[in-house]
Amino acid sequence: MAKPTAVFITFEGVEAAGKSTLIAALYDDLRSRGENVLVTREPGGTPFGDRIRQIWLDPASEGVDPLAEALLISSARAQHVAAVIAPAARRGETILCDRFFDATIAYQGFGRGLDVEMLLELSLLATSRIAPDLTLLLDIPVETSVERVRARGGADRFEREDLAFHERVRAGYQDLVKRFPHRFVVLDGTLAPAALLAAAHAAIDARRPAPR
Repeated sequence: MAKPTAVFITFEGVEAAGKSTLIAALYDDLRSRGENVLVTREPGGTPFGDRIRQIWLDPASEGVDPLAEALLISSARAQHVAAVIAPAARRGETILCDRFFDATIAYQGFGRGLDVEMLLELSLLATSRIAPDLTLLLDIPVETSVERVRARGGADRFEREDLAFHERVRAGYQDLVKRFPHRFVVLDGTLAPAALLAAAHAAIDARRPAPR
């Protein structure tokens, strides 16, 4: 049997959508099938990116200018792609990435009000025009997001934003689905974990390039 073709998959959604749980389950399943799998995240994925992540999520960073946010995350992303994602792709590994440049469009574009086209160009500059093969959007109502964050406790800087901000972010993701239908698949983030995992596998199998 031919080995499955490697694929670059990103996971998006509002806060507490269930991305981390789904990624962990997919990692175990894909590894059990014999795939070489890399799990990474943004901001982060590198020592440089992890330091930026601390600033990024710290409530003490409240009030940062939206453009400064976009440039900060883009610098972390450029290092992430150069040091982690591009080498993994060259090695033929399947990449599972918790957030990528779509988050910048949704959060800094729709959430903060920056120009979306400018952010897209900035994002492609940071990634050397590398884009995901597949983006799984875990969609949940903003009210569900707020309830999950409250139950978990320890809200970070973005989780503390008001309801209107998170509604704009969710609307931004929905706009991106329409803009990039070739790579987005929307999953119901309120599904039970097993059902959500099955839906994710179906999406991956449908979009994965044929073995060469």
